[in-house]
Amino acid sequence: MAEDKKPGVPVEEQKPEPPAPEVPGSPPAPEQAVLPGMEGPPPPENKVIDLSSVRAGAGPEQQAAPAPEGGQEWEKPQEEKKPRRGRRPKDKDAPAQGEKPKRKGRPPKAEKQAPGGGGPGKSAKAPRQSKPGPAKEDPAPPPPAPEQPPQLKDASRGKKEEIVYLDLSELHPFQNHPFGVRDDVEMQGLVSSVKAGGVHQPALVRPREGGGYEIVAGHRRQRASELAGLRNMPCIVREMTDDEAILAMTDDNLRHRETILPSEKAAALKQQYEAIKHQGTRGEGEDIGKLSLDKVGERNGMSGKTVQRYIYLNDLVPELKELMDGGKLSFTPAVEVSRIRPKHQKYIAVSIEGQQSSPSKAQAKKLREMDEKNQLNPDVIDAVLSQEKKKEDFDVIISSAELSQFFGKDKTPREMKDQIMALLGEWKEKQPPELGKGEKKKEMEK
Repeated sequence: MAEDKKPGVPVEEQKPEPPAPEVPGSPPAPEQAVLPGMEGPPPPENKVIDLSSVRAGAGPEQQAAPAPEGGQEWEKPQEEKKPRRGRRPKDKDAPAQGEKPKRKGRPPKAEKQAPGGGGPGKSAKAPRQSKPGPAKEDPAPPPPAPEQPPQLKDASRGKKEEIVYLDLSELHPFQNHPFGVRDDVEMQGLVSSVKAGGVHQPALVRPREGGGYEIVAGHRRQRASELAGLRNMPCIVREMTDDEAILAMTDDNLRHRETILPSEKAAALKQQYEAIKHQGTRGEGEDIGKLSLDKVGERNGMSGKTVQRYIYLNDLVPELKELMDGGKLSFTPAVEVSRIRPKHQKYIAVSIEGQQSSPSKAQAKKLREMDEKNQLNPDVIDAVLSQEKKKEDFDVIISSAELSQFFGKDKTPREMKDQIMALLGEWKEKQPPELGKGEKKKEMEK
């Protein structure tokens, strides 16, 4: 082996060992170089070489231990180290760029990379199915954000309004005003208040085509000022359409008048219904009417069905309206009679005055059915009204003006009824036991 060395000749110029026979299909083996200070042939491929003994200037303490028998230490096969995980080191025998590497061992089942797997050529691991554990409780929802106060709307009008004093001679009543101005006890009290301190609340008027002003709200104040001997009164002049004026007039009177006759309320609700229908609501055909009735009911604290029944009362002849306002014709029978033809209504009014008897609900319904069958005439009307009235359920009507003395404006009719029934129940429990016994039962106990 010493003869193979050529002192002074660079390692690169020394002749390598004859190459091993090539295996078909395998890449050519790279040339092995001989380093200075080495003895013997170069180590076989894939062998680990210990160069610590041949480094230049190595001291005696750095010299390698003598090799055991059987050759140099680097000639002995070393244990192959297990490849580390991660990126594979570059190999000299790696194929050129663009060529597919040759796989060793068992080919993978699928060439396609599975979702969540490794790089190309690696089979993806199937996801492990975790054992069902206890259900996790949902995190507590975050506390609700504090509610923002509603944005207040601007109530000011585009045109500046001022209180002006107008002469009473320039003020004219509203056209087709449904509410009467009566010189009754209430009017006397209003006159006394005006004499003492004047009119506290200005009237609402609008310019009139023929000159002067039309009173929208304030008819009774205008009359009280006349009776108090005043020449003028405070007013607010406002430009308004007919529909706007009707709604303002009816709202003011329905809410502030203490006494309202059934015929007045019926006429006012009909005017409101027509005004709202003119303004337009969503819907077509009969739905428009239903929506308008509901809107009128909301403005007055009643159902749309009750509004419709009040509107029916406008079909009564004047004689029956007078009887209704005088308490001789109840509300429910009046609604039934209003569906009868006008000529028969007049006969009914004469029969009521002659017999001094108001028709019951059952009698009014029978008269209506006979009118629909063309069987009604004066004799039949007298015969029906002269029949003995059966005991039946009756309706007790309490006006909104009467209830407003005990309930606030924010109370609904249902809440008022529930409160009234609760108070009556408490009142009945406080009464003596004999008050609830019938007359026959009392006589039997005697």
